[in-house]
Amino acid sequence: MRQANGISFSRKPQLADAHSIAYIVRMKRNILLHPDPRLKKVAKPVDDLTDELRALADDMLQTMYEAPGIGLAAPQVGNLNRLIVLDCVKEEGEKPRPLIMFNPLIKASSDEQNTYEEGCLSLPDLYADVTRPKVVDVEWIDRDGKLQTETFDGLWATCVQHEIDHLNGKLFIDYLKPLKRQMMTRKMVKLKRELARG
Repeated sequence: MRQANGISFSRKPQLADAHSIAYIVRMKRNILLHPDPRLKKVAKPVDDLTDELRALADDMLQTMYEAPGIGLAAPQVGNLNRLIVLDCVKEEGEKPRPLIMFNPLIKASSDEQNTYEEGCLSLPDLYADVTRPKVVDVEWIDRDGKLQTETFDGLWATCVQHEIDHLNGKLFIDYLKPLKRQMMTRKMVKLKRELARG
């Protein structure tokens, strides 16, 4: 997930240029760009937590920080395992709190909703308001294979839901009205064409 950083979606979204999305080609792991059929696939559960998967999680965290983003799901780097990473600590001087989640599962969610302007590393420089439950209880397996549970609120709740959506083949633009979703997809098709031309 890419934090919107206060950019208002009410103004016409600008198409990213090659300079503003340099992270696409200089990351530890390449981030897939929408539209890509791999982003619409459902990820499979992790049955055996291997060293290879731990290394993938570490690479994903590095990629997320370099982008910079606050969340990243394995399908975004072309891996169809149920794995997400996130760190929503954004305050200057505050200690980072990287989380690695294998098989994350939302166990409960609040009736109270929260609307947040979301972005995505697979849709660079495009943002839109998405409404989700304000609080969620999440269960996952950590990097050491231990079962963890935590209640997330606010931005953390939004981010974890956004990343779990990726594991289910869903993007934040799938919450938008068809016209806005199509407009964003067209912008991404144009961007990918420009990137392919170099």
